[in-house]
Amino acid sequence: MSEFIVTARKWRPVKFEDVVGQDHVTGTLRNAMKGNRLAHAYLFSGPRGVGKTTTARLLSKAVNCLNPVDSNPDNTCELCTEITSGQSFNVLEIDGASNRGVDEIRSLRESVRYPPTKGTYKVYIIDEVHMLTKEAFNALLKTLEEPPRHVLFMFATTEIHKVPATILSRCQRFDFRRLSVEEIVGNLRIIAEAEEVSFDTEALMLIARKADGSLRDAQSLFDQAISLCGKNITHKDITRELRIVDQDTFFRVSDMIRNHDAKEALRIIEDVISRGYDLKEFLEGVTEHIRNLLVVRMMGSSGALEVIDNVRKRYEAEAEHFSTPDLLRLQRFLSGTHTAIRWSSQPRFRLEADFVQMAHLSGAEDVGSLIQRIDDLKKKAPEMQITGDRPM
Repeated sequence: MSEFIVTARKWRPVKFEDVVGQDHVTGTLRNAMKGNRLAHAYLFSGPRGVGKTTTARLLSKAVNCLNPVDSNPDNTCELCTEITSGQSFNVLEIDGASNRGVDEIRSLRESVRYPPTKGTYKVYIIDEVHMLTKEAFNALLKTLEEPPRHVLFMFATTEIHKVPATILSRCQRFDFRRLSVEEIVGNLRIIAEAEEVSFDTEALMLIARKADGSLRDAQSLFDQAISLCGKNITHKDITRELRIVDQDTFFRVSDMIRNHDAKEALRIIEDVISRGYDLKEFLEGVTEHIRNLLVVRMMGSSGALEVIDNVRKRYEAEAEHFSTPDLLRLQRFLSGTHTAIRWSSQPRFRLEADFVQMAHLSGAEDVGSLIQRIDDLKKKAPEMQITGDRPM
């Protein structure tokens, strides 16, 4: 029986073109290698699962590869193979969370003195570098400012604001962005076809939306979906097995608000609880749903929404029933509900009360029309006064 390898590892990029959605980073790094203008320290920041550590590993292979192809590692030479398998003495990966003390950094400072046994560079990759202590950062400063020519530092962090300015000033910084739903779906579609997994587009959209911009999270959910549903992934199975709130539920919420149906508000909460949905995720989904209606209302189209085509049409139709002031007021109301539920000992009760209150909200008057009505009344006021002052 062959060993199972999770999708995130099996489909890890092996060349810079494979890194999804970060062309502004990979293109710059390749140009730096072509022009022989590599910096001695790089800092990769951004959300989780978007390719920071993967890009660092690719760069460590590319600068040491014996037979690079267009600034890409060939992934077949001795050094590339050793780095890929984690057996290279040239590339040292350090977890900043568990090696955060000054003693570990002092040990690193001692080891950087020795040149690599094979290859060109000795590479140090420190993941979650923001977890280092203040003393550890201070110990790193001098080495980071004047490292030996054979040393290359790469730092990765999800919390760039916690990295001291003294460290930032000694690195070339690259900001990785969240991936769009379309980019994640495109990657999952390639993987599914290669793995001979059948799917419908709406199922992949659900996985991509739940991943919230993280490709690694999406690939992990994809593995989970296959374990639950087999080689045939459908939208219905995904919503049931992964406890993902489907789009129909959110449209039920906006219909409930539009129809002022308090009974439906309670029925929606009951369905959410009975199906095992996370209340926080549900409320985030409702907030995004109202935001989507606001975008369609303001822009006059659904082109900016990350949804499939038939859902776009539903948004365009639904947005016609709400005014911009109504949607803005709902957004502010839901923001207060988020805060209240976070600290509530009975979040369900608070959610039910707020949904019933939303069902009873009256339509907001447009400010422009109010001003126009006031102006009309002002114009009529003199006439009314003259008429009322006539002598008997």
